[in-house]
Amino acid sequence: MPARLRAAGMVDVDHEPGTPLRHVVPAAGVPLTEVGILRADGESVGADHRPRPGAVVDVADVVRPQPVAAWRFILDVHLGALARRMRLLGLDVAWSADAEDDALAARAVDETRVLLTQDHGLLRRRVLAPDEDRRARAAHVRGSAATEQIRDVLDRFAPPLAPFTRCTACGGALVPTSKDSVAHLLEPGTLRTYDEFVRCLGCGRPYWHGAHAARLVAMVRSDVDAAPGGRDHRRGPSTPLLGPSALA
Repeated sequence: MPARLRAAGMVDVDHEPGTPLRHVVPAAGVPLTEVGILRADGESVGADHRPRPGAVVDVADVVRPQPVAAWRFILDVHLGALARRMRLLGLDVAWSADAEDDALAARAVDETRVLLTQDHGLLRRRVLAPDEDRRARAAHVRGSAATEQIRDVLDRFAPPLAPFTRCTACGGALVPTSKDSVAHLLEPGTLRTYDEFVRCLGCGRPYWHGAHAARLVAMVRSDVDAAPGGRDHRRGPSTPLLGPSALA
């Protein structure tokens, strides 16, 4: 909600008598994707509860970590840096620079992906409301910088991580490959200097342990340490072979 309304602590919401909270709460500026426990006049209620005129409704944040149906995500066009950062941690992330809102919502539903966005209008779409088990279908991402955003996503969902196992360009899986198979994609200097490579099964891009690998490894280590459980966080094997465009 806007800072001026948060500071007030209470907001008066005009609504027709008999309107359920699933409509009243978004009218106050809070998408259902961000709603945890609801209380009306001190009593725990559901989103279909119809508050009486003058009722005091408490809206709690979602409980973290929030469950999901599958560890798959889709991000809107404004979160490209976050998409690359999540892929660097091994998360299954779909992202396109020109995806329309209708396509994003439809793909999230069709592929059982959690839609991440900072667009509250998009979050208010009915198909993206949490399911009956309160599992997330969409979520507001907090923060303006990618580091703030990735920390928020890891804190909210606590997904299993497998750093350096996905292509940062398309999200495809990385697998070991021979030097000869990617030689035609490499600069002469790279061919002379490096011998171990992995390649994306999706777009075919090669990766190797390049000169800037130490910076990326430090970034990933910092993100993993900040995740719930820190370095004990559930994660898969890592493949620290990085190309020069890993975060491009």
